[in-house]
Amino acid sequence: MKLFIDTANIEEIKEIAKWGVLSGVTTNPSLIAKEGRDFKDVVTEITGLVDGPISAEVTSYETEGMVTEARELAKIHENIIIKIPMTKEGLEAISILHKENIRTNCTLIFSVNQAILAASAGASYVSPFIGRIDDIGYDGMTLIKDIMKVFYNYGVEPEVIAASIRTVGHVKEAALAGSDIATIPYKVYNQMLKHPLTDKGIDAFKKDWESYQRKSGN
Repeated sequence: MKLFIDTANIEEIKEIAKWGVLSGVTTNPSLIAKEGRDFKDVVTEITGLVDGPISAEVTSYETEGMVTEARELAKIHENIIIKIPMTKEGLEAISILHKENIRTNCTLIFSVNQAILAASAGASYVSPFIGRIDDIGYDGMTLIKDIMKVFYNYGVEPEVIAASIRTVGHVKEAALAGSDIATIPYKVYNQMLKHPLTDKGIDAFKKDWESYQRKSGN
C-alpha cells in the first residue's frame, strides 16, 4: 500500500518526505484555506517536494468550470491529479478530462455504486471517505473491501485511495482491506511511529550501553 499525506502544510510535507515513505499528496479546498496562501502557489511548491501524484481539487461545481480549472491546474506539473467531486457534473468533467489524458481523483465516494460510476467515467483514482462513514455509524472499511473486490473482479483500472483516515487503526485496516493507497494526516503519521515496547527497548539499550561505558572506563 502506497502512503500519501493529506495536507497542504509545506512543513508537514517536508518532514514526512524526509522519512522516505511518502509517495504522494492529497489536498482539498479546506486544507488550502487553512494555510491562508494562494492555491496555485501551494500546489506548485508541493510539486517540488514530492515526486508523485499530487491531488489538487477544483472549486467549481459546474462541469464547464471544473474542466476549465482542471486544464489550468494540469499545466502546473505532470504529477498534478485533478480532484473532482462525485456528482453528475463531476462525472461529466471526469469523462471529458479522461479523453484529454488529464488524470482525475474522484472524491467524496461513499458507496460502491459511486465508485463504479467514477471508474466508468474514466477516473484514475477513487477516494472513499472511511472516517466520515464511521461517523454516521457504518463501517468505512467494509466499503474499501467491497470496492477492491468489485474492481478486482472486473479488472477496473482506478487506484483506490483510503481517505478521511482518523486513526492508526484505519491505516492498518486499509492495508488489510487491500487499498492501493492510504492518504494519512500528519498527526497520524507521528502516531504510527509510536509503540510502548519500542520506547522501552530504546531505554533499555541506552542504559545497558551507559553501564558498559562506565565499567570499561570509556
